[in-house]
Parts: sequence; C-alpha cells; structure tokens
Amino acid sequence: MWQQTTITLAARPRGFHLVTEEIVAGVPGLAKCQVGLLHIWLQHTSASLTVNENADPAVRRDFERFFDRLVPEGTRGYEHNDEGEDDLPAHFKASLLGCELSLPVRAGRLALGTWQGVYLGEHRDHGGPRRVIATLCGEG
Repeated sequence: MWQQTTITLAARPRGFHLVTEEIVAGVPGLAKCQVGLLHIWLQHTSASLTVNENADPAVRRDFERFFDRLVPEGTRGYEHNDEGEDDLPAHFKASLLGCELSLPVRAGRLALGTWQGVYLGEHRDHGGPRRVIATLCGEG
C-alpha cells in the first residue's frame, strides 16, 4: 500500500505545538495499515518537526525558551532579514531540528512511545498555515 496526501496545519503562534492528532486524521489509510512507515515532510524553511514529550505542556514551553537562547534574534552580522528579525533565526532553528520524520506504523496506529508526540516547531511570529506531505507505505 502506498498513499500520499498533503495535510495543511492551521496557523499557530511561535512555539512548539502537538500535531500528532492532525497528522493521523490527515492520513485516511493509516487505520488499514498493519505494518509500515509514515514519512512526513514539512514544506517550509522556517518551521520544523520533531518527536518528544506529549503530556506536559511545560516541555514545549521549555523547548521554545531553549531554542530562543540558542538562536537569539537581533544578532548582528547576518545578511538575511528580508521578512524581519525572526527570519534567519527561524531558518537556523528549522535546520537544527529538521523538516521530516519517519514514524513506524503498527496495527493501524503510529507506534509512538507512551509519552511521545509529533511537534510542529513554529519559529516565526506569523508563519501562517503549514503544509505537510504525508507518505504512507505498508501492508494492510
């Protein structure tokens, strides 16, 4: 079974957001897949995808504080600021975290650990809706 779809994630404020349920809802063939992989690819250079803690929202807030300290805005010496002070720092954060994930599928569900969820890292103040290409490969 091969299936590919585009999922549009709603615009969100800067920060890290759980999007696991939106991803699952956007892949209708997932429930029929007994074993496989779901590859998700974010079509943007100023946002990211990662997997981490899905229970305590403090983890997502701490992620945001950490990456803001790691890649601060307003650092002098960079050229690219076409869309504001958050532009190049957003690109750096996106490159550090990445724009793709390959997730195992077992018995019609993502085989994530008990406390794991998919995060969208929104690194812009006004990033807008984000598109994800989801490709499911597996056996029914």
